[in-house]
Amino acid sequence: MVNTITDGVKVSIETLYQQEYSNPANEHFMFAYKVNIENMTDYAVQLMRRHWHIFDSNGTHREVEGEGVVGLQPVIEPGNQHEYVSGCNLKTEMGTMKGEYQMLRLLDNHQFDVQIPEFQLVAPYKLN
Repeated sequence: MVNTITDGVKVSIETLYQQEYSNPANEHFMFAYKVNIENMTDYAVQLMRRHWHIFDSNGTHREVEGEGVVGLQPVIEPGNQHEYVSGCNLKTEMGTMKGEYQMLRLLDNHQFDVQIPEFQLVAPYKLN
């Protein structure tokens, strides 16, 4: 698990290779990642947007941007957390992801970016 804290918002990531949804012969490697976003501040925040940078070990880079996460723009109260699971496919058995969430402090409508730490996507057999 990797994590980082930006302006009192902690983001933690766990990854899992999805062998049953992967097809190495067709250069299709599927990964799931679980994200936990913890609000360690004294005010409510809302996750408005996401921006991902996805790097494949063959040198390919792509970006994914959009509103919310998995169809939600969750409000996270002080001391609470929001958790979700999503997925990413790569053309190789290794890669990385990183990015940022655009958050809104509900107290005064101040927008700020929260860093998503870089994490590795690796098929387990590559670790042997």
